[in-house]
Amino acid sequence: MSRILIVLALLCGCLQPAPCADWKVVKSDGRDYLTMDNIAEFYGLSAVRRKDREATATSGVRTVRAAIGSPDFFINNLKFILSYPAIENEGKVCISRLDLVKLIEPVMRPSRIKNAEPIDTVVLDAGHGGHDSGAMSIYGPEKAFALDVVLRAKALIQATGLKVVLTRSDDTFVTLDERARIASQYKRGIFIAVHFNSGGYGTGVESYTLAPRGVPSMMADGPAVSDFNDCRGNARDAENIALATASHAALVVKTGLFDRGLKRARFVVIRNITIPGVLIEGGFQSNPYDAKLIATAGYRQLLAQAILQAVQNYRRAVGNEQLPAVVHTDDSGKPAKPEPEKTAKRETPPGAKPAPITPPSPN
Repeated sequence: MSRILIVLALLCGCLQPAPCADWKVVKSDGRDYLTMDNIAEFYGLSAVRRKDREATATSGVRTVRAAIGSPDFFINNLKFILSYPAIENEGKVCISRLDLVKLIEPVMRPSRIKNAEPIDTVVLDAGHGGHDSGAMSIYGPEKAFALDVVLRAKALIQATGLKVVLTRSDDTFVTLDERARIASQYKRGIFIAVHFNSGGYGTGVESYTLAPRGVPSMMADGPAVSDFNDCRGNARDAENIALATASHAALVVKTGLFDRGLKRARFVVIRNITIPGVLIEGGFQSNPYDAKLIATAGYRQLLAQAILQAVQNYRRAVGNEQLPAVVHTDDSGKPAKPEPEKTAKRETPPGAKPAPITPPSPN
């Protein structure tokens, strides 16, 4: 089965919970944890299989995987970063209750998210602008590449009949608070910020959604009193992670780059908005391999197509209205004659081609 079908299965929200025994709550460091066995039983997955420190459960096209002491959690091989690493208790791998409620549940069953607004507007936010160039490479500034991706994505999304709002449409500096203010005007909107990373020879794509209240930001040095402050965006925690999942899955599949994971942070633009939001990082300006890709129109078109796919997958996942057809385009963003689609049967769950150079190892 192709990877894209597996990712789409993850986003359909068609999994129904199986009858489950009482939850076994494990206390550790003042937090509640639940066993992977309980989680697997609840979601109708197979009995948990252990291999050294790793635990896996599957069913049909659904797979979940965790490892003791690691924050990495995989759903259908898509990488999520837990708020707290998995632990072991009496030979059982355990996941924090907060991660079950705030991450696993809305990802496994997005159609059950309450009060998810039907979407008619997409707010696209090109990072940086004006005097703020963002990360630089020998090919150009982040601000220019981010704007190009956003303009390409706008054309694709508008072709489906949705409204698109840009926080900036040219090389203008817009404050972070102003970006959040613009986004929050659209009650039935979603917010997608586009950036490119920097830092040594790191490589790959990653996505950020708002950290739940009380959880340290992954961009901070550790816990802080401010972690417990109320953020406007936390009212959309479930929608945030559903949108981020749709976005990150599309990003990984479309680009084929290393999956650095879906992470949590408190960036102003996702902290201060009142609609679901995500910030995507489309590669590293500081890495020669990634930078060469980012500088190509073909790769930026792939990112635009990933954004379109993210919007459609999110609307499908939370049970919004029927979606219009995907518009296929060439590298210039113009409509292209689509190739015949290939279909494949999949089991119903129970309940850019890279540049021709060798990619580096991820940091």
